Amino acid sequence: MPTIAKQRKQREPIVNVMLNGGRVTSGFRSALFAAASRAGVSVNEFVLTATAEKLSASGSRFSGVFEPGDISSDMQSAA
Repeated sequence: MPTIAKQRKQREPIVNVMLNGGRVTSGFRSALFAAASRAGVSVNEFVLTATAEKLSASGSRFSGVFEPGDISSDMQSAA
């Protein structure tokens, strides 16, 4: 890993994301919970990872979702 990437990985803080009040249809909720279960992750992790994929595809750059480096560089360079 390049030194700059290592330094960034060590310096970027992990912060809370406060989300609440989301209301969706029961069908969407069922599909969301089923997909998260199939992926073996929590619903929160599933939603945040999907959001990271969409942000990356639209050109946003960030070092990771839950910790620096936890998303593939392919995802970041594909945008």
